[in-house]
Amino acid sequence: MRILDRYILSSFLYNFFSSFFILMFIFIFQTIWLFIDDFAGKGLDIFIIGKFMFYLMPNLMERVIPLTVLLSSILTFGSFAENYEFAAMKASGISLQRSMLSLIIFVTFLGGVTFYFANNIIPLSEQKIYNLRRNIAKVKPAAIISEGVFSDLEGTDMNMKVDRKHGEKDRFLENVIIHQKSRTNVNTTVIKAESGELISSEDSDLLQLVLKDGHYYKEMEPKSNKNKNKHPFTKADFKTYTINKDLSDLNNVDMNEERDVSTDKMKNISRLSKDIDSLKKDNIKVVNAFSKNIVNRMGAFMVVEKPDSITMARIEEKRAQKPRPRFSDLAQIPTDSIVALFPEWQTAQIIGSAKTATSNILTTIKGKKKELQLKYKIYNLHILSLHKKYALALSCIILFFVGAPLGAIIRKGGLGLPMVIAIVLFLTYYFIGVFAGNYAKEGNIDPVLGAWLSTCIMLPLGIFLTRRATADKGLISIGSIIDYIKKLITKKRKISTT
Repeated sequence: MRILDRYILSSFLYNFFSSFFILMFIFIFQTIWLFIDDFAGKGLDIFIIGKFMFYLMPNLMERVIPLTVLLSSILTFGSFAENYEFAAMKASGISLQRSMLSLIIFVTFLGGVTFYFANNIIPLSEQKIYNLRRNIAKVKPAAIISEGVFSDLEGTDMNMKVDRKHGEKDRFLENVIIHQKSRTNVNTTVIKAESGELISSEDSDLLQLVLKDGHYYKEMEPKSNKNKNKHPFTKADFKTYTINKDLSDLNNVDMNEERDVSTDKMKNISRLSKDIDSLKKDNIKVVNAFSKNIVNRMGAFMVVEKPDSITMARIEEKRAQKPRPRFSDLAQIPTDSIVALFPEWQTAQIIGSAKTATSNILTTIKGKKKELQLKYKIYNLHILSLHKKYALALSCIILFFVGAPLGAIIRKGGLGLPMVIAIVLFLTYYFIGVFAGNYAKEGNIDPVLGAWLSTCIMLPLGIFLTRRATADKGLISIGSIIDYIKKLITKKRKISTT
């Protein structure tokens, strides 16, 4: 058995590493197309691009390793079944589970390595990728000007919005809006122009922005407090307006510069557990404070202390002398009847103040809703990232138990049918995980379920295929289905005759 175990393991490892390098090569090229805008036309040397791809490789292993395990297991056991080696093992009294023993040990070890990568290497690589992309964007200011949104120009006191960029190195701009900050970091200057042009040179640290056909507005700082209420400002129209900015700091960018920024993908399990706890407590505090604020503004649901026996006796005496309607009686009266108890001028006042208060509360709730949704989305993302690390390690083992018996059932080796089946199964697994993750981020499903759903769906499939392969049955037994349908028909006939 040791010779057979070595043979099975060596065949699997050959398929595993060959599939791994092929798939990694494919995914790297796909990633290059995704990030081509970050590299093209920015004068980056091959070392920086290689460094970026190196940092990105651990992140790709989240998709490459599960697909590699699935494909290599189908290839290995499909080849065994096609060449009747698997039949020879069964004739020698070696079951499917026994033949898979050495591979089960290897795949379990691989799951541990994958978990280590997900917990330690991938968060570090995410941090490195973020800092490198930030430094790449600083090399050329035009690179961080996005169309349709305001973008901060690092090293300057401006943020800029353009509708469209075009021309060589995106130097020509259309519909430019610039906000310029004062010394107190307040936007006091607004410049609008129909078009603009970024002019820079590799030999110069000066960036020149030439604006055409626009308007200039600036709020002036009054020297005395008396003139503050007058809100002095400067306004002008221009045909051409030139802004010169010194970018000497940006032209000397250190690509190894680090910045302490942390998202859910940049954290390991211990950090995620602590942050989930603190985020949960913070969200509860925000919700409780907001609910108390709304209750106080509404003036409803006020806690009233129960009066003592002496006070209750005095209240009863007064009620006996001059009966008044109880609150339970008033609650049964329609709102119009209650309002009618007041004079007309006071009725209009009450209705107006009630409408205003309700409108203000609804506006406050709508504004707070977006803030709370963002807070809970961050909270859900942390839970999702935590459980995805465990799910990724377990998925390697489960996908092996899907691929190995499937290969023994289809009895086909090579890169034809096994490759197609592996890709279809993996895409099903991957897209279920993506959709579940997106639903979990928005709070539509529990984030724990979002992380484990695709793995949980593959688990019964692996059990089903393993049982079918152990019993030496096909993927779908058409004869048994026909027999089952015949039994149902005979039962219905017997019931109808009786």
